[in-house]
Amino acid sequence: MKLLSTVFIFLLLMSCTPDQPRKKPENPEPGTRALRLTSEEAGRLAALPLACMQTEYPNKLNQTLNDSTDLQSPESLHPAFYGCFDWHSSVHGHWMLVNLLKQFPDMERAEEARKKLKENISRENILQEIVYFSKEPSYERTYGWAWLLKLAEELHTWNDPLARELEENLQPLSEVIVNGYINFLPKLNYPIRIGEHSNTAFGLTFAYDYAKTVNDTVLSELITVRARDFYLQDTDCPITWEPGGFDFLSPCLEEADIMRRVLPREEFGHWLRKFLPQLKNKSFSLEQGKVSDREDGKLVHLDGVNFSRAWCLYGIARDLPEYAHLKRIANDHVLHSLPHIVDDNYEGTHWLGSFAVYALNSAY
Repeated sequence: MKLLSTVFIFLLLMSCTPDQPRKKPENPEPGTRALRLTSEEAGRLAALPLACMQTEYPNKLNQTLNDSTDLQSPESLHPAFYGCFDWHSSVHGHWMLVNLLKQFPDMERAEEARKKLKENISRENILQEIVYFSKEPSYERTYGWAWLLKLAEELHTWNDPLARELEENLQPLSEVIVNGYINFLPKLNYPIRIGEHSNTAFGLTFAYDYAKTVNDTVLSELITVRARDFYLQDTDCPITWEPGGFDFLSPCLEEADIMRRVLPREEFGHWLRKFLPQLKNKSFSLEQGKVSDREDGKLVHLDGVNFSRAWCLYGIARDLPEYAHLKRIANDHVLHSLPHIVDDNYEGTHWLGSFAVYALNSAY
């Protein structure tokens, strides 16, 4: 396994190379060209969720027990998303497979991926997932909610007969999650600014993407209002305090990521100069998160923070050309953690692949 991992790392790093120069090169700064996946590497990455999406144990249910009838197996409670250790990791593993199939329909193990997606996201399984949410409506709020809507968005934009079937099956649960946001956000007086699951900015970001894609103006307008309420007056975010010991999200950069979406470009640029003024300096640097023990499920979060920081930095650089130098920092973060997502430690392999794919998708 160690030898296979080493070979994979070498091939992946060699294939995630900068784009070839265009006919009219723009003379980008060294290290700022986009990293890209190939079909071969997509197949290898797809192996990560394929290995766990129908693996029931170990499992972290994270549930509230109301009575003894709630003591059921993970697959009984969550027949669609019972694998990959916990519900949200299972959901973003499903997103990852859909995303890779869209980009590389002929990748290795594509048929297996399609088969497992069809088995898991069945009408009957999704209706049972809704039964659980009817008993515990705040379950996975808002991290798992965000990934469920990202999965729904990915299916909506996939031009494939299987996507239409899966989107239709998933739709009732998507509606439950949308209604969850609509009911919850007006009650939230203060945003949650931590680097783990309950981070409000991250929870708003993927939900906003979904709302814009499916033209849900009620949800997108609510998120816009609440993001402005929470963050518009923020200045001088203390990014030097990051990362926290268990972070897989950057509180500062996730906030910038949602404001980049909801503010007009000029207003966002003005806001960002006050919020993170150091980012505009071309000599700005940001050390990657360092993992001391990848067998520890919390400490390995720092590989995740490298990928999530990268996707936020790529987005800023893409929307504001004067921040193009941030691509170099994003690339360095991706390449720091990318070799470690194929090791033998289930603590990371059950979820980090999807973070890596989303970061690489954001690079161009």
